[in-house]
Amino acid sequence: MASPPWHGVLVANPVALDSRLEVDYDRYGEHVAWLAESGCDGVTPNGSLGEYQTLSENERTRTVDTAFEAAPDGFAVIPAVGAYGAHEAVRWTERAAQRGAPAVLALPPNAYRADERSVFAHYRAVAAVGLPVIAYNNPFDTKVDLVPETLARLHAQGLIVAVKEFAGDPRRAYRVHELAPELDVLIGSDDTLLEFALAGAKGWVSGFTSAFPRACVRLYNAAVAGDIETALPLYRVLHPLLRWDSKTEFVQAIKLSMDIVGRDGGPCRSPRVPLTADQEAEIRELTERVISSGIESAAYSTIASQEV
Repeated sequence: MASPPWHGVLVANPVALDSRLEVDYDRYGEHVAWLAESGCDGVTPNGSLGEYQTLSENERTRTVDTAFEAAPDGFAVIPAVGAYGAHEAVRWTERAAQRGAPAVLALPPNAYRADERSVFAHYRAVAAVGLPVIAYNNPFDTKVDLVPETLARLHAQGLIVAVKEFAGDPRRAYRVHELAPELDVLIGSDDTLLEFALAGAKGWVSGFTSAFPRACVRLYNAAVAGDIETALPLYRVLHPLLRWDSKTEFVQAIKLSMDIVGRDGGPCRSPRVPLTADQEAEIRELTERVISSGIESAAYSTIASQEV
């Protein structure tokens, strides 16, 4: 039986902006195709790393369309449908369904710190469209914490099939498994990859995979297989960089890493501002350290030999 489309390495890849801060759809599509060629399992366009809050309705629609057009067979495109409230989130979910998406990634309502009744009403409305819903727990940005008990009840009511967990606490994976064994936990923060994988995570919605896809795929596969001998050395090399996925400047940091490896991450729209000189120097040093380690090219050799 085929795995659900939200299993494996899904990349929350950034939106591509040119020097005028206009969306470069060709470049975005090329990046999606490259991620697929590099062994990733899918993308989640229009997430927080995709700067969805700054995109117009047309830009958001075309970004999803571009991802579908660039995706080869078997490569999942799971649009993020984050919005201030259910009315807008439902509209994006309906468009995802029309485009043939296998699932959507949905934040709770984030116009304000919603109470539990509002959270359930939100997911009930999104789920009513008919697509599988992956909840996205990001209590830092939304001020709504989808604790394991809430997730279990959402799942019991048939409103969600999985959760992208960004709270940063691997202990939650064990609690979710106890309360809702059929609810899939997806790793949401890059710097907790190994801990959540060992706790039974079924997927990784990842950020720095946009710059180092082959090394990250190899790390994920080893981690979920319990192959610590392979995973831990990779994790040690990548972890100083992966920590930036949990910082305020994560979008700028990941785009800069992409620039350094030749994938043209580009600028960000406001309200995000450029990295400080010290931040840029640190990201550059950490990225070049990963490059010099050779783990990306080594992972490429491993993947290529497996395909022969």
